[in-house]
Parts: sequence; C-alpha cells; structure tokens
Amino acid sequence: MRAITVLRGRTRAVLTTVSLLGLGIAAPVAAHSTQTGTHERPVSTTVQTTAGKVRGAQRTGYDEWLGIPYAADAAGVNRWKPPQPVTPWSGVRDAGAFSDRCAQNSGWDPGYEKTITTEDCLALNVYVPDGARARTPVLVWIHGGGFTGGAGQDTNPRKFVEQTGAIVVTVNYRVGVLGTLNLPQLQAESKDGPGNYGLLDQQAALRWVHGNISRFGGDPKNVTVAGQSAGAGSVCDHLASPTAKGLFARAGILSGGCSLQSAASGQAQSEAFVKAVGCAGTSDVLACLRGKSATDLLTAQKQAGVAPSLGGSAFPVNPGTAVRTGAFNRVPVMLGQTNSERGLFTFQNYDYLGTPMTAAQYEAAVRSAYGANADKVLAEYPLGAYPTPGQAWTAVQNGSTSYTRQQLIATLSKWVPTYAYEFAESDTPHFTSIFLLQQKSETARNFPFGGAIHVDDLGYLWDYLGQTLPYDDDQLELSHQMITYWGRFAASGDPNGARTPAWPKYRAKTGELMSLVACDTAPASDRPPAACSKVSRDFGKEHNLGFWAGLPS
Repeated sequence: MRAITVLRGRTRAVLTTVSLLGLGIAAPVAAHSTQTGTHERPVSTTVQTTAGKVRGAQRTGYDEWLGIPYAADAAGVNRWKPPQPVTPWSGVRDAGAFSDRCAQNSGWDPGYEKTITTEDCLALNVYVPDGARARTPVLVWIHGGGFTGGAGQDTNPRKFVEQTGAIVVTVNYRVGVLGTLNLPQLQAESKDGPGNYGLLDQQAALRWVHGNISRFGGDPKNVTVAGQSAGAGSVCDHLASPTAKGLFARAGILSGGCSLQSAASGQAQSEAFVKAVGCAGTSDVLACLRGKSATDLLTAQKQAGVAPSLGGSAFPVNPGTAVRTGAFNRVPVMLGQTNSERGLFTFQNYDYLGTPMTAAQYEAAVRSAYGANADKVLAEYPLGAYPTPGQAWTAVQNGSTSYTRQQLIATLSKWVPTYAYEFAESDTPHFTSIFLLQQKSETARNFPFGGAIHVDDLGYLWDYLGQTLPYDDDQLELSHQMITYWGRFAASGDPNGARTPAWPKYRAKTGELMSLVACDTAPASDRPPAACSKVSRDFGKEHNLGFWAGLPS
C-alpha cells in the first residue's frame, strides 16, 4: 500500500491511496426470488429478466450484473431511431463484464484515450448490496460528459451501495451526434422526435428498471434518478418530459441546469453537421447518413457538433419554462454545485492547451458571453483585481453560473421539497483526470483552480473513473457524511437523520443551503477526524449574486 503525504491548509498526516469506506461488509441475507409479486434479493447471481436470464458476479459486500442490454443495437437501421426493444435470448446471458461504451471521440479521461466507434452499447449495470431485501430503494445514475462522452462504467458505486444499502443502476446512452441529431426528416419518422435520442435511451433504461428491478430486490416505486453535469441536465429534462411521468420518485441534479435549446437551433447545428459529413444535397439525406461509418460521423462531429434540442412528444417544452410554471413531474429534488465550477473549464480551454488566456481574450470572452451587459461585467471584474486574465474569467463564470443555479434552486423550491448544497471542500484532491495530469504536468499542478472544481464532488460519493483518490481522514469523514445524506434522500426524499447536521429545505427568503466541507484536524491531536458541513447563508455573498441579480435580463 503506497503512502502519500497530502497537505490541506496546515500540515496533514501521511495517508494511503486506499479508501476505507468500501470495507464495511453487511451480513448476507438468505432470500429467494419468485417470478411474481414482491421479490427479495436473489441468493443466486442468476436472475430472470423480461428478456432472459442474466448471471452476475459476487463481490465483497455486494453483487453486480454488468452490461445488461435494455435496448437493441442502435446501429444500422436503428441509427437515429428511438431505442428499440431487445430481442429476448434463451439460456443464461453472462453479465460479468461491461458492454462497450457508446461511440465517441477520444478525451483526457482514463479509458478514453482512443476513439470509440461501437453503437451496440445500450446497456446498464446493476449493483445490489448483500443486505438488500424486498423493496430496496433504487438510485439510477446518469453519467456526465457534455452529451459527447462517458459511460455508465465510469461510476463504481460499491462504497455507496455498501454504506446505504441501496441498489444502484448505471446507464450507457447515445452521446454526440448519434444521440442528438435533429432534422425534419427524422421528425417525420417518429412522433417521439429527433434531437434527444440519448435522453430517450435514459427513459428506456428507467422503464427497464420498472419492469425488472424487483427481481433484484429493488422497489420500482422508490426510484431516484440522479446525474452530474450533462447527467444533471438530463434529469431536469426528464422532470419536464411527459413521457417520464411516473418513472422516478425523486431527482438529484449535481452541477447541472434546466435548459434545452430550441428545435430550430438544433436543426441549424444538424444541417451544419450534414454538410460537414458530406451528405448535404443528396437525394436521401438519411440514407446517406446511415451509410456513413461511425468514424466518419465522429470526424465530422469535431467540425460541427450538435447539442440536444427540443422535439416531439417526449420533450415538447423547455425544462426551464416547465419549472418556472410548475408544469413538470413534481418530485423532491436535491441539487447543488461545487464552489469553483468554472475553474476546470478555464484550465481545459486555455492553459491545458499551452495558451493561457490573454487580456484581449478575456475582454472578448466577456463581450461574447454577456452582450449588452459586458461593460458592467468588465467594470465589476477588472483585470487589475486578479493575478491573471484566466483567474478573472473564472471569477466571472463562477459568479454567473452560481446566480443561474440559485435561480433554479429558488424556482424549484416554490413547487417541490428542495435541498440545496454547495460542495465547498476547496483543498480536495481534484477528480481523477486532473489528479493524474498533475502527477506529470507542472502547469496542472500550479494552475489556480480556485476551489473545488466541476466533478470534484463525485469521488466523495463513489469511485470515479476507476480511481480511489488520496483523501485525508477528514475528507473520508465528509465522504461518509455525503453518502449518508444522499442515501437517505434516495430512500425517503429527505436527507435528514441522526448524527448529521440538520439540512433545511431551501427557502428563497433565507437562502440557506448546506455547505459540504471537511474539518481540518491537526495531526496527532486528540480530536477525531470529522466533517464540518454546516448550513450557510453566505452563498450569495461568496459569489457576488447581488451584482448578477441587478443586471438587465
């Protein structure tokens, strides 16, 4: 076991790279699975699903079933169609390995070093704790990745499953242009509409959960859908989707918003993509597109990307509008962010590429992003107040993003029980991709991220991208506390309970949210490591929300 010395503010103790949170083992429960009615956790790892039997694997403290198809191969005639039913199989299907990831270009995350071209990827993974009995709460996790990358296997929920006793399901869905293309010709093919095939995949996975999870001991009436970044945006899209009604009882929105671009915008992007891939002007555009290889599509996507957009009966209304009017699937919501969301993107778009932001680029970026309000923003965030233009840009983006998120929190709280938070553990090891990059890059080690960045909170809930990060003992206590909060919310819609600080529902009048942070216990002290999370009213002050609220809309 390799030791690493981590410094957090004051000097910290020597730590190991292995998290102890995954070592708690619940006693196995004798149970049997029937074909109808209420099901307990199966003794055997062979389970009958609606499409056929699957055989999983036993792990320490939990069982797992990996790569279970919930929809048919999305290649060929199924490309750019709503998810199609799986062809049932005979015998027992091995569910001991992940399915292929969905087609996507390469990226900096571990496991994504090469372009992936597989379209037969619509599968999910089920993790069941040893102690699960009938009607166990279920958490369905939707991965992030900007709607262009990622996979269900990025999330290893073992410590969440073992600590909370909940069942966790992770999901693959179509990303990039294969999941988002929006053309009138596609609209004519399906009433569900184009522009959101990846979102339709997620709903198909939720329907699979409703039809099958009781056979694993789960409760189909107690399903929480949650996600981070693009996954969080997906969750809000489902809140507004008529076809998602009844598929989940609670929602978790981590570092994401509530907005889908218009069908017109999606179609404009899609037409640019059609031109880039060489199908513009052909007699049958769809036949041309479906005849292209996944490699050709991904190459063209680099020149002309397409984001999800409104369309059809599944996503007819902008989720932001639905939330404002109360016309959405009303369930309890837990949502929040990290305290320096945008620090990651300043690094990714500038310094990581070897071209730190210049003063001229800062002004141009502000004018592009804030239009008629740009002069006010430049006056409020002058370059002279920051060591670098990049840090000024991070501050601007953190402020405007936090204001948008606070508005969403306040709006949701008018209609449903809403628990808001900010992950404020600024001294945390950054998430896997940045953590690994910092081991070999001085630029990454020295970059001023400004606090906890986008994705940093995920490692506190589960192992992300196959890496257990070197958290210190206080941070491990924060992880335990966060898992407790999320586990309670998944079980009941309320994160509160014994031995954790009381977490009030959000009220616009007070603006109180939970600030999630580790303590800073001195080495060799007589105090045990601990989390120091507390209710805070400082979110507005810390992110200068008064300024952003005063700008003309």
